[in-house]
Amino acid sequence: MKPPSPLPVSLSDVPGRVRGLTRTLCLLALGGLVAGPVPAGADTQKPSTARSARQAPAVQPRFVVVIDAGHGGKDGGAQGPRGTLEKDVVLAVARRLARQLNREPGMRGILVRADDRFLNLRQRAEIAHRARADLFVSLHADAYADGEASGSSVYILSESGASSEAARCLADRENAGEVGGVDLSAQDAVLASVLVDLSKNANIEASERAAGQVLGALQQEFRLHNPGVQKAGFAVLKSLDVPSLLVEMAFISNPDEEARLLDPKQQERLAGALYRGIRQHAATLGRLPPDPAGAATSARRDNPEPTRTSSIP
Repeated sequence: MKPPSPLPVSLSDVPGRVRGLTRTLCLLALGGLVAGPVPAGADTQKPSTARSARQAPAVQPRFVVVIDAGHGGKDGGAQGPRGTLEKDVVLAVARRLARQLNREPGMRGILVRADDRFLNLRQRAEIAHRARADLFVSLHADAYADGEASGSSVYILSESGASSEAARCLADRENAGEVGGVDLSAQDAVLASVLVDLSKNANIEASERAAGQVLGALQQEFRLHNPGVQKAGFAVLKSLDVPSLLVEMAFISNPDEEARLLDPKQQERLAGALYRGIRQHAATLGRLPPDPAGAATSARRDNPEPTRTSSIP
């Protein structure tokens, strides 16, 4: 079979939910391969205006955010000078973020873990996949030998990390399940490759857009350690169809920031900044009405610093 030519599709306006987009693009561009020829005599006419008018308006689904409190259980994560464990403070902020999201009509926050338990990295990403999440946010607290290091950072999956995940899915597509709303095991190699590549590219772009808006919201409240969205090969971000980002909220190795992470008021403030960035992202996708309170800072969030590449492998 001759491989199809490159698809004339722009991914510059990819919505937050990548799942379904790649399936639609694939069906449109490769209709003959997926759906086969239209049977003779089939009705290809558009429905009448009268019938369309009788159809009930579609209900906008809630914007689903899966919140991953890093580490947990036997994995305590980094430890601060006072003995504070990363797993505890990130869970506290995750709970507060979920509450804020769930108070917003049209949004839903789901916790990967609601208590002190261990889940491996693949399990965390799979929870987001099963929830058909619009966004996956993994919360962490950074650490460094130099106790003076401070500030917040936001990461997305690097191109090399995304490519390795795409190769893994293609190599084992019998067990890869759905990507972009299509079962890879039911597709031939050429179509599976096109689909995975579409989904990978769309997901990177959607992740970067969301990360930029979250970073902009954090910048309004806190010092940034890295002024631009960073890229790294974190395993927890290796989803091909759920936009994903990882937030290093502060340096737990810094005594001042450790104290901030322990303070309930500061935890609420951190959760509030994350909530505003996520809400702004959902609003720019048309999934929520604009937030009047955020109008003054929307320009900064919509035009974040250029993405910079992290040295993390």
